[in-house]
Amino acid sequence: VQLQASGGGLVQAGGSLRLSCAASGRTFSSRGMGWFRQAPGKERKFVAGISWGGSSTYYEDSVKGRFTISRDNAKNTVYLQMNSLKPEDTAVYYCAASAFGRVTTTSGEYHYWGQGTQVTVSS
Repeated sequence: VQLQASGGGLVQAGGSLRLSCAASGRTFSSRGMGWFRQAPGKERKFVAGISWGGSSTYYEDSVKGRFTISRDNAKNTVYLQMNSLKPEDTAVYYCAASAFGRVTTTSGEYHYWGQGTQVTVSS
């Protein structure tokens, strides 16, 4: 599975962005997908995850109610809609494909990673 993330950019606080992650390969629809982020000088952390069919999602506490993860298996794409952005959301965002169909927050269970897309939120 190869992943290509896009949609990052510079936005003012309170604004919105939608990240996309296009996947190649025939196993996308059977895999849980996740978004992680890494701020400068910090470890990469889980942001949101979605099960293979989209029925289950999970969010890190700081993004609950602001971010929404979704997927379109017909298009081999997963999305992260980010609303009410804050300066602390500034990071490189990575999409990842899990070894499993369920949602997982554990980075070690994600076997495929995209290249990352920069999100910068100005105050």
